[in-house]
This record gives sequence, C-alpha cells and structure tokens, in this order.
Amino acid sequence: MNDYIHIGKIVASFGLKGEVILKHALGKKTLLKDIEAIFVEENKGSYLPYFVESSKAKDHEEIYLKLETVDTKESANRLTTRNVWLLDADFRKLAGKSAPISLLGFHLVTEEANLGPIEEVIEQPHQVLLRISLDGKEALIPLHAETLDKIDHKKKEVHVTLPDGLLDVYR
Repeated sequence: MNDYIHIGKIVASFGLKGEVILKHALGKKTLLKDIEAIFVEENKGSYLPYFVESSKAKDHEEIYLKLETVDTKESANRLTTRNVWLLDADFRKLAGKSAPISLLGFHLVTEEANLGPIEEVIEQPHQVLLRISLDGKEALIPLHAETLDKIDHKKKEVHVTLPDGLLDVYR
C-alpha cells in the first residue's frame, strides 16, 4: 500500500482552461517538477490521481496547476476546497528541509524516551503541533523555540524538552 502525505488544498480555480491554485505546506517555492500525479481526496481516505500537465510557482505557498482532464473553469471549480496528497517518495523530493511538514515520520525524542514517530504536523500562527500516538492515544506536542533542542536529519529525530507534566495529560 502507498503512503500518502497531505500537502495542502486546492483553494481556487484560475483562468478559463481549468487551471487551479494549490495552497501547499512544502515550505519552499516549487513547481512539482518530476511529479507525475497529485492525489485529490474525493471522500475521506479515497484519493483520485490527477496527472500534472504543467505547473507554475506563484509564491512559497501557492502553485498554479494545469491537470489532465480538467479543461474548463467549471471542472476546476469542482476541485476547490479538496485536500491534496502526494506519494511519500514524491513528498520527500519536494519538501523544504526547514519546512515543518518535512518532520513527518521523524521520531520525537525527549531526554527520557523515544516517544514514537510524528504522524501529523499541524501548523499554527505561533507554534507547530506534532501529533504522535502515546500509549494508544493521540497526543499533541507543541514545537517552538522553548521546546525544540535539535533536529537530527540523519537519524530522523526531533529532540525536545517538554514542560513538566505535559505527557501526563495523555496517560
């Protein structure tokens, strides 16, 4: 089975020939170069591939995309507000090394223990939340200047110092 990584959502149609604007969290200006297809979430957990005909970077957060079989403004409008996913291998090629989303799959480590893999990265205005499974329960761990010790890209580990009692809330 393929692993899919959520990278953003289609926020608008653009022009008259079916182009769409993809708002992404890849952390850098990108063209989706060498990416054959993006996956659009039709229903929860159901991803339809759309082949990329062309792409043009708008800025660090948005890309203009022309997708095969999407040839009218109306067909592009049907895709707006839909979540967009990439295959894990494609995601790893594109994600900016400093982008928070690039931490997906890294292990969260404290001085006491390896807490497990990061399952989701939730970006908020003043901090990033890392979702992990802790003793079978979902736990949200804040990541900001006070908690982050270091990121080891070779070992795929995020080292943090957590406030006293934070993990007790989830146990």
